[in-house]
Amino acid sequence: MSDRAVLRRIVDLLEGAGCPYELIEHPPARTAREAAAARGTPLELGTKAILLKYDGEFGIFALNASRQIRSALIRRGLRVRRTRFAQREELLAMTGLEPGAVPPFGEPVLPFPLFADPSALAGAAMVFTAGCRSVSIRMATADYRLIARPRVLPFAR
Repeated sequence: MSDRAVLRRIVDLLEGAGCPYELIEHPPARTAREAAAARGTPLELGTKAILLKYDGEFGIFALNASRQIRSALIRRGLRVRRTRFAQREELLAMTGLEPGAVPPFGEPVLPFPLFADPSALAGAAMVFTAGCRSVSIRMATADYRLIARPRVLPFAR
């Protein structure tokens, strides 16, 4: 799958649900901080998504861009023994995406369960990279929650 194919899946999902959104094109960014600067949005408005492996399974974990993952909370919340970040090669092989381009969506966009820290869902709006390091989407958090249907799990600090 290519980055543009992931973007197209997200756009199709949002439009199919009649969800308003804003597509933001910007210079390529590798980190949440770089993406916020490139978009001209506060870091706290951003949502970042990370592919993690936990006890042999992979999942997408979404959190506010100003926060960090606490693996111990994921292990406790999911009752698993081990967690680790997906390796770059694993991410590319399973999604076709580069680090920094992962959107906060699981099925049907990406073939993984989706977990969201409450920090990702706290604001009225959110903005996130949408499969490309140079394209972001801004949308209402309530719409995201209805469409993406994440499992809420506290795991950020």
